[in-house]
Amino acid sequence: MFATLAMLISLSGATPAVAEPGGGEVDVKLVLAVDTSRSMDQEEARIQREGYVEALKHREFIDAVTGGLTGRIAISYFEWAGYVVPDSVIDWHVIATEQDAIDFANKLEQRPIATQRRTSISTAIAQGAAMIVSSPYTGMRQVIDVSGDGTNNSGSPVAPTRDKAVETGMVINGLALMLRPSGAPGGLDRYYADCVIGGPGSFVLPVYKIEDFAVAVRRKLVLEVSGLPPPPATQRIAGQPATDCMIGERQWQDMFER
Repeated sequence: MFATLAMLISLSGATPAVAEPGGGEVDVKLVLAVDTSRSMDQEEARIQREGYVEALKHREFIDAVTGGLTGRIAISYFEWAGYVVPDSVIDWHVIATEQDAIDFANKLEQRPIATQRRTSISTAIAQGAAMIVSSPYTGMRQVIDVSGDGTNNSGSPVAPTRDKAVETGMVINGLALMLRPSGAPGGLDRYYADCVIGGPGSFVLPVYKIEDFAVAVRRKLVLEVSGLPPPPATQRIAGQPATDCMIGERQWQDMFER
């Protein structure tokens, strides 16, 4: 397990902070990993950001936090495309009250919005794992929350990176933005189900219209914080044919060769 954790930290390219003693126990350590690749235009990126801000301030999310066993969670945030955007990282904050949630959302809202090239879901997972490992908190659950609108086409293959994070006890959930064709056979939600999410109770929620994004984010956060079981339709279906988890890399290579 220690070798696996070291590998995930090295894959992320992050320099994890040294965990300080006395961080305390929380119901869940939750990392929000948000895709800002250029397949989204500026308007979509803006609506996505507003969706996270709105969800974090919503009464339903705050009630889920305060209704937990300890009544508090640790949360962090970063944006990614072909790499993790260094200036986007918001390090760990404890949310135990409505004001805590508002403060975290306001910090996110003040960040500039920018998009970057390529899509590396594997880098996002590795970064999230590195942040969880180096956090000063003890979480009953450890969740990496990945939102994206495309398949992995940069960095390490996504499925082995996902598997290594899951081996350490982490859960990876997904929000598949299906605003336009992704090139994934069967749809991006199927790709996320087979290649991205993992761990007990993991799930993927599809978003078909950008105006539905805020509700989907709120629904996902409430499920993750409360630990309630997700709807069966959002989970991986056992026995179904597996998706080609290298489809994004193959499509990128084909385009490059053309």
